[in-house]
Amino acid sequence: MAKRASGGRSARHAKRAAPPPVNPAPPGAVGGQYKPLSQADVQSVYDTACRLLSDLGIGDVPPRLAALYAARGVALDQGRIKIPKTLVEEAIAAAPKQFALHGRDPKRTIEVGGDAVHFGTGGAAVQTLDRQTGVYRPSTLADLYDFTRLQDQLTNVSWFTRCCVATDMVGEYALDINTAYALLRGTTKPVATSFTLAEHVAPIVAMMDMAEGRDGAFSQRPWIKAHISPMISPMRYGADAVDVTFECVAHNIPVSCITAAQSGATAPATLAGILTQSLAETLAALVMVHLMKPGYPMVFSNWPFVIDLRTGAFASAGGEMAVLNAASAQMINWLGLVSGVSAGMTDAKSLDAQYGAEKGLTAMASALAGGNLIYESSGMTAALLGASLEGFVLDNEMHSHIYRALRGVEVSEETLGFDAICDAVLGEGHFLGHTHTMAAMERDYYYPAVADRDDPRTWAEGGAKDAQARAKDRVDDLLKHHPDYLSSTADAAIRDQFKIELPPKAE
Repeated sequence: MAKRASGGRSARHAKRAAPPPVNPAPPGAVGGQYKPLSQADVQSVYDTACRLLSDLGIGDVPPRLAALYAARGVALDQGRIKIPKTLVEEAIAAAPKQFALHGRDPKRTIEVGGDAVHFGTGGAAVQTLDRQTGVYRPSTLADLYDFTRLQDQLTNVSWFTRCCVATDMVGEYALDINTAYALLRGTTKPVATSFTLAEHVAPIVAMMDMAEGRDGAFSQRPWIKAHISPMISPMRYGADAVDVTFECVAHNIPVSCITAAQSGATAPATLAGILTQSLAETLAALVMVHLMKPGYPMVFSNWPFVIDLRTGAFASAGGEMAVLNAASAQMINWLGLVSGVSAGMTDAKSLDAQYGAEKGLTAMASALAGGNLIYESSGMTAALLGASLEGFVLDNEMHSHIYRALRGVEVSEETLGFDAICDAVLGEGHFLGHTHTMAAMERDYYYPAVADRDDPRTWAEGGAKDAQARAKDRVDDLLKHHPDYLSSTADAAIRDQFKIELPPKAE
C-alpha cells in the first residue's frame, strides 16, 4: 500500500505553499482538439479562396510588387493581379512551418508553429483604464512603458506587442521611435510593433544595434516582429504597408501579416463567407512575402472580425468571434503554416462579469483549435480601444487555466490510482495527506494567485475584495520592477542620436 505523507501539519502547509517544481500549466501547450470545420468544409473554404485569387484577383497593386509578379509571369489584368493557384501553393510549400521568435534574452525565445499554443498581446489601444480614477483617458508613452515592464514578469504572456498607442507623441516618427525604445527598455521577451512608414525601419534597427553594441547585431538575431496589415479589405493591397514589408524583409525582421476583414462591412456577413475572403486576402499577403524572399518567416495572421449588424460597431467577442477565430486557426494549421489568430478580447469597459465571460470563451476556443499565436489575449478592453494593467494580471491567470485544460488528462498506472484507492478504502477512508494526493498536488493542479477560493466568511474578513481589487494589489507590487535591460552607455548613445521622451532611469 502507498504511504501517507509525514512531517506534521506545519511542514505540509509549507510544502503546499511553495511553488511547484514543475509548472503544471506551461505556455506552449498542445492545441488542435476543437475542429469547428469538417474536412470537406476546410477544403471548400480553401478552394473558394483560391478561386477568388485567380478569378477576381487583388487590386491596388503597388508598382514595386507588380514588378515581382510580372517577373513570375503574372501581369496586371484590368488593374488587378490574378494569382494562380500554383503560385499560392508554391508560397505555402516554401513558407517555414516553424521558426523562432527571438527574445533579446535568448532564454525567452519561443519556437512557434506546429501544435504549440502561446498567448500574447496585440492591439493599438488609444485609451488606458486609469488605475486611480477607474476612468479611461488617452494612452501615453509612460503607460506603454508601464505595460511593458509589468508583462515582463507575467509568465503566460509569451511575447509582447505594444498594446497601446502613445498619443502624447507628436508625429509618426516620434511615435515609432519612442515605442521601440519603450519595448527595448522594458522587456527582454520577444516583442512586436508597427512601423507607420517604411523609412522608420532602418533608424529603429540602428537603435537596436546600439543597444546590442555592434552594427548588424540585431538583423542577425532579430527580436522584434513587425505587425503589418498589407491587405485592405475587400481584396486590395495597401501601398504603405507593402513598402513596410519590403523594408522589414531587407532587415530580416519577421512579419505578422494581419488581415482583419469585418463581417457585413468589408466582407460577407456569413461566417463561411468572411472566413473565405479573409483567407484569400491573407494568402495574397503570403504570396507577396514569398515573392520578396521565398521561405521568409511570416505569421499567417488571419483575423476574421465581426460587427454588430444592428449598429455597425465592432463586436470583439461573443460566440461568432469564438468560432470564427477557432476555424481560422484550424484552416491555417491545415495549411501547415504558423497560425496567428485574435481572441481574448472583450467589448466590456470595466473588469466585470462580461469581461471575464467574453475573454474566457474566445480564448479557450482559439487555444483548443490550436492557434499558435493568440493575439489580443492580454489586457485589452473596450473592443480594443482600451487597455488595463489589472486586466493583464487577470488574463495572465486565465491563460494558465487554459493551458491546464489543453494539457488534458494523463492516464497511466500511477495516475489511475488503484493502489491509492485500495489504501484509502481499507485505511483511513479518505485521501487527504496521502502520498498519491501530494504527488498529484505538485504535478497536476494549477493554483491561482489572484482568483479567490476562500469561504465567504474568510473573504469578508479579508476585506471582501473583488477580482479587480486583488489584481490592483498585484499590479502595485509588479510595478516596483524597474528593469535594467539597457546599459547607461547604450542609453546615452541612443539619446544622443534620437529624441527619446522617456526620462533616463534614475541611478
